[in-house]
Amino acid sequence: MEAITLPIYSIEGIETGTIKLDGKIFDGTVNKEAIYQAVVAYRANHRKGLAATKTRGEVSGGGRKPWKQKGTGRARVGSTRSPLWRHGGVVFGPHPKDFSYNLPQKIRALALKSSLNAKVKENNFLVLEDLKLAGPKTKDAAKVLTNLKLGPGVKTLVLLEKMDKFANMAIRNIACVDVAQAKDANVYEIMSHKKLIITKNGLNGIYSRFAPPAAKAAKLGTGAQK
Repeated sequence: MEAITLPIYSIEGIETGTIKLDGKIFDGTVNKEAIYQAVVAYRANHRKGLAATKTRGEVSGGGRKPWKQKGTGRARVGSTRSPLWRHGGVVFGPHPKDFSYNLPQKIRALALKSSLNAKVKENNFLVLEDLKLAGPKTKDAAKVLTNLKLGPGVKTLVLLEKMDKFANMAIRNIACVDVAQAKDANVYEIMSHKKLIITKNGLNGIYSRFAPPAAKAAKLGTGAQK
């Protein structure tokens, strides 16, 4: 498959050039099963699992036998905290639970690649030259979105190489628009937004996610020496 070429836009909405996407990642592959597994795992890992009930041994009180065992004509009872009684314990109720689990690395990589390719196929993938704002003003960020012909109410995810203080403060007040680092982007974030805007340098953060372990280790070692 030929390398996908996309236009690069400035914050004024002007096309300043083109860029070829890495063919190893942007190869048109959209594996829906992998995306589904990644989304389900992400949501499961964010479940708190705090629902809890008390058994008859945990409910306060009930230490005294309500009445004697025999001679009353009533059923024998050992505690007022029996599950059959009001204010009694709960049988087989929920208890705090950890719902998190890990997906295999290959499935996570395939899901991320598939989500990015899905946005490209839908023409919802925009490359921005850079996102430098003069100050933390929401109107400046809103103007950038208007220049890119993104109307109000369109769920948009902006991926940057590094979190910019001004950009983050300016965007966070705009409804339906979120900002994150490209190297930390996940499948759920990408698929839950209609539009994906990524800076040219932010693409390097995406590419680093698919780099071989040896290359990542070498890069970290070079950074440590500096």
